[in-house]
This record gives sequence, structure tokens and C-alpha cells, in this order.
Amino acid sequence: MQYKYCFNQNYEDFASGRVLYGANHVPNFPVRLINEIFQRCLAYSDKKENICLYDCCCGGGYSLTVLGFLNQSSISSIIGSDINPDMINTARKNLSLLSKKGLIKRKDEVQALYEKYRKASHIEAEQSIGRLSQFLIKEISVRVFQADALNLTDTKDRPDIIITDVPYGNLVEWQGHDGCLDRLLCSLKTISSGQTIIAISMNKSQKITQSGVKRLESQSIGKRRFEIFQFK
Repeated sequence: MQYKYCFNQNYEDFASGRVLYGANHVPNFPVRLINEIFQRCLAYSDKKENICLYDCCCGGGYSLTVLGFLNQSSISSIIGSDINPDMINTARKNLSLLSKKGLIKRKDEVQALYEKYRKASHIEAEQSIGRLSQFLIKEISVRVFQADALNLTDTKDRPDIIITDVPYGNLVEWQGHDGCLDRLLCSLKTISSGQTIIAISMNKSQKITQSGVKRLESQSIGKRRFEIFQFK
């Protein structure tokens, strides 16, 4: 895939476990790729600022947090949900880093770790916190809640952009369901508007077969592919 919007640069400040909190057994989306997908969604959207971004399978909130740092000028609110309550706790901690208060708290944690273990990695993490703080130009509204992505009923907000990475492989499984991609789309339709741009990343064996979908783009990256679409 040829990148249109995001340059290949050093994203080590976003490494899971460095400043952002890691979540066990959950794969993290590559920083450059998730930002490229967001930028492509934004290009299709009529709305270019005050974006409400939602991930219905947010896991530990890694992707949402990364996008929050990198897109301060366009994103005004972030919503994340996941069926796993443990993931929700991690997501809240990660998304708190999008505030000065959250970064100060994380800096205190890293300094305490350095005082205890005296590792160079903790000094590097503190330096990363300083660089990440420079991204913050405003306070992004954040909301995280527990929900089954296949049965979304929380309609408080109508997202402008939805980006999610469908659970796959042995690392993450759909809890209690099989072959649920079309069910996911039905669920997302209940909380979307006609202007909502949706991007879903999936493995190549998964296909969107539901009618009533306007496909905007499909791209393959290694063993994964993503589709960008709207509901008709």
C-alpha cells in the first residue's frame, strides 16, 4: 500500500509500555498505518474539524490515544468501548494521557520506577513524555464504556468517524460469537449517521457481504486489509 498522508518517521515515543500503557494479549496497530487510515477517512468526510472519533473494539485504547495525540487540530472528542472490562480500565488510563494532568501523573509514575530500578528505559520514557506533551494543544473530550460491539445501544453520540480493528487470531477472540462481521455492521448502523465514515481492519478471510453499504476504499497490508465505507 502506498501511503498518501503519513511519512515514515520515528514513532518510538508511542511504543506500548514506554509512556502508553500496555494491554496483555492485545496486538497494537502500527502508528503510521492507523494514522494513515484516519487521514483517509477524514479526506472522505465532509467534516474536517471537531471530529467525534469512535472505536467499538478499542481494547486498551492504544490506537485512539495515538490518534488523539497526532490529530489535535481535527479531533474534538474520542469514544471507546470494549466488551472486556479489563481493557476498559487500560483504555481509560491511556486516554487520560491526552491531558496535561494525565501526562504529569504518568511522569510521576515513571520517575518512581526510575528511583526504584534505575533503568535507562525510564529516563527515555520521561523524555518521551516531554515530547508527547508538545502535541497537546487542547483538551479532547474522552468517554470510555463497556459494550458488546455486536449489540451497541449507547446512542448518546453520533460519531463522525469510526475506526476499529476486528478481533482475530489467537490473541483476541470475539467473546461468545462466530462469523460476526455483518452483525457488527448492523450494530454500527444503529449509532451512525448518513455522514459517518467507517474503517474496519480485518484479516483477508473476513468479508463484508451486507447490502446497504457504499464502499469508498479497500486496501491490503500484509495479512490484513481494511475497508472504508458509509452506510447508504
